[in-house]
Amino acid sequence: MTWSWEYAFAAEESARTAPPDFLAEVERKAEELVRAAEALHVHGRSHQGVDPKGGDITVRGGMFRYQIVVRSERVYIIQLTYLAF
Repeated sequence: MTWSWEYAFAAEESARTAPPDFLAEVERKAEELVRAAEALHVHGRSHQGVDPKGGDITVRGGMFRYQIVVRSERVYIIQLTYLAF
């Protein structure tokens, strides 16, 4: 399996109604997070430690909250906040 990202929880529902430009920014940053996590956790499936702390990222139009789950080799977008700025 290879690293990827996906929407989780209410973020999936929020993504259905968010503007395309905002979602494009979120997806671009999510792909950057995937590349960074993959480089840092080369052997993700065999990871024995605690998952790293998630965080918030500001993008044009709002922000999103993410969590990395190393053993699943996934970056989960768990909250979207569209602010229209």
